[in-house]
Amino acid sequence: MILAIGAALGGCMAGPDYVRPATSASAPFRGIDGIPAGWKEATPADQFARGRWWAIYDDPELDRLEDEAMRANPSLVAAYANYRAARAQVGTARAGLFPVVNAGAAGARAKATPNAAARNAVSFDTNASWELDLWGQVRRAVEASEANAQAAAADYAGAMLSIQAELAQNYFSVRAADSGQRLLDRTVDAYQRSLDLTRNRYNAGVAARAEVVQAQAQLESAQAAAIDNRATRAAFEHAVAVLAGQPPQAFSLAVAGDSPPPPSVPPGLPSQLLERRPDIAAAERHVAAANAEIGVATAAFYPTINLAAAGGVAGSGFANLFSLPAAVWSIGLNLAQPLFDGGLRESALAQNRAAYDAAVASYKSTVLASFQEVADNLTTLQVLADEASVQQRAVESARLSVDLTTNQYKAGMVDFLNVVAVQAVQFDNERTLVLLRGRQLLASVALVKAIGGGWSVETPIEPPADVAAAAR
Repeated sequence: MILAIGAALGGCMAGPDYVRPATSASAPFRGIDGIPAGWKEATPADQFARGRWWAIYDDPELDRLEDEAMRANPSLVAAYANYRAARAQVGTARAGLFPVVNAGAAGARAKATPNAAARNAVSFDTNASWELDLWGQVRRAVEASEANAQAAAADYAGAMLSIQAELAQNYFSVRAADSGQRLLDRTVDAYQRSLDLTRNRYNAGVAARAEVVQAQAQLESAQAAAIDNRATRAAFEHAVAVLAGQPPQAFSLAVAGDSPPPPSVPPGLPSQLLERRPDIAAAERHVAAANAEIGVATAAFYPTINLAAAGGVAGSGFANLFSLPAAVWSIGLNLAQPLFDGGLRESALAQNRAAYDAAVASYKSTVLASFQEVADNLTTLQVLADEASVQQRAVESARLSVDLTTNQYKAGMVDFLNVVAVQAVQFDNERTLVLLRGRQLLASVALVKAIGGGWSVETPIEPPADVAAAAR
């Protein structure tokens, strides 16, 4: 009869069923000049880039470092261990749906009085208990643990994406430092030629000593900047080493050529693509877990029914232990209804409802923040592209100005102060262009991270084999 009741009520679930909270609808992302051609609203699907997103930069060294980080980064090992723990918690919660069965054995030899004969007592028994989940308390707990496990999966994916993006940005900072070093080396060479020219003119009596001093100071300033740039490069190189799970003192990156141009933003980038962001997925799963916890707290108001059964054999020796007269058994039903708990259940339910409201607010805040991140980086990329185009023209003009002014100085038409001024303008413009190109790469990585990289909540989260092995 009880089993029939359990079957009839098995579909009952205390608490509200989960409905994903609504967020403010967003139009396609806009740059400062409007919607780029080809952009449209769409639903995230498998055709969007995922996985090895850094391959868009076509840099084999970056590919190698990203793979190394996925295998050896200690933070990823820890994040995956947390994910495994959350998955195991699902099994812990699901165990409440099944009976608990125990088995035991006991043996004793006792003597009641000095004149009495010693007697043996031997028994074997099994017992089982099962709390019927009539109101869905256990099922809601399973639902909550599954949502928490999915949130942990998103946290792990977020850790991967964060490390991948940080490594790429530090790597491109190293490459920007390489470009800056080449500029500084060229500048030092140019300033050395200017100093030699000025010294020759001074020795010939056609230049003042002050001009030599100016040229010397200009050269030494550029040399100091070159030394400082090498220190900056070393710091970024060390950061890459740590992210790749390697000791900085044993790691080095060979000096490379010019940095790659930033990749073009692909068409068809809708605002809904943000649903792939791990932090949004994690926040939404926390809302689902909080909703299920309301059901757990609600079910506590209803009575519990527990079935218990026990059976075994008991006797004074093994000879007759397994005969029918030695058999013992019992079966029972326990019904419990809390009557008074000082407001404990009401407080627990109120607490869970408040936690749900907080989770919903946090989820919506995360979505809004993600919109801002994408919009900021799209605008930054467009502005930097326009700025770099103008800056390239400024560099070309500055180079021409240096050539003309240097020729005038050689002809005695202007003094060396004019040469120093135009050379400083050229250096500032070329250094600004190098920095702009570096910023474009960093902003492109930030945009990839802002749209969630290559991860989707529908895609199973599985780590590289080495990470999984290290987490065990």
